[in-house]
Amino acid sequence: MRVLLQRVREASVRVGGEVRGEIGPGLLVLLGIEGEDSAEDAVWLAGKIVRMRIFADDEGKFNLSCADLGGAILVVSQFTLHASTRKGNRPSFAQAARPEHAEPLYRFFLETLSVELGRPVARGEFGADMQVSLVNDGPVTIWMDSKQRE
Repeated sequence: MRVLLQRVREASVRVGGEVRGEIGPGLLVLLGIEGEDSAEDAVWLAGKIVRMRIFADDEGKFNLSCADLGGAILVVSQFTLHASTRKGNRPSFAQAARPEHAEPLYRFFLETLSVELGRPVARGEFGADMQVSLVNDGPVTIWMDSKQRE
């Protein structure tokens, strides 16, 4: 599993012009799932995201997590995070999981993230054409991959 984590002042996702999820200060999580991913990957990433200290304390240092601040989380599924651009100019998405594998894992990730955070998380709609709006805060953008646990 891969995530692009963005600290935001606000973010929302629309499907067909209708708001499906929106948050104030917190994290926008763009989530990509590949065929080899499992529930163990989801559990690891969810815990890491909730505890990631990328919010400033009173001294301006990154010492606080989203959970510490009572921040919100918006998750948007994004298979394009597994794009391969090695050959040619058209990306290949062969590494991205098929929907029958990815959707249940996406739902499990949402449930796990909600438990870790201690409250529901906002979300987009799996497999839909979505429009995401955000006000990036900082900007602070972090890339994480459950297969490369750095």
